[in-house]
Amino acid sequence: MEKYIYNDTLIEMMKAQRLFPVLRGKDKIRMASMARALAKAGIEIVEINIDAPEIFEAIEEVAGEITVCAGGIITSHQAEVALQAGAKVFSSPIFQTNLLKISKSRKIPYIAGTTTANEAYSAWKSRIPLIKLYPITAMGGTMYLEDILRPMPFLNIMPAGNIKLSEVKEYIKAGATSVAVGRDIYDGYTPQEITMRVQNFLKEVKS
Repeated sequence: MEKYIYNDTLIEMMKAQRLFPVLRGKDKIRMASMARALAKAGIEIVEINIDAPEIFEAIEEVAGEITVCAGGIITSHQAEVALQAGAKVFSSPIFQTNLLKISKSRKIPYIAGTTTANEAYSAWKSRIPLIKLYPITAMGGTMYLEDILRPMPFLNIMPAGNIKLSEVKEYIKAGATSVAVGRDIYDGYTPQEITMRVQNFLKEVKS
């Protein structure tokens, strides 16, 4: 893994990958196993949510094998511990000034969560490289994304929130830079099955 991920690098990775897997769970062994399964499938960057303190150990375990974005970060302490564990990016369901300060001082990309057009614009003005639009399904799906981007096509937006793999192409067509998908990738699947599903999906979405 490269030592630093810069804002431009993050956007390039997201545009190339298109799919942004989001892993959630409290079992650190399972989380590390799923991250490795995604790496085998060709995923370069994955979000691992901090759902329990031991998940920092999972990040530390796989940080040398895949670029980790620490997810669900809402406090400065969580961000600092995640970065010490090896995360190269961190994301939050909210747009928080303290997290922005850490991002700027540490030169670490921060994916901020927004819901409204005003929040998305404020995040862009603060030089957030990739803006998470959450919860997208509850807000109207692809139509809502199009409504946000119509007056602000310069935004790099990643929709998130209960999106299925089968819907990713629709969001990309609607203007998404990348699309966050969680449970639909891994729920009920073995690591081997996760690798196969994502490999097949990446071939399809890039064709």
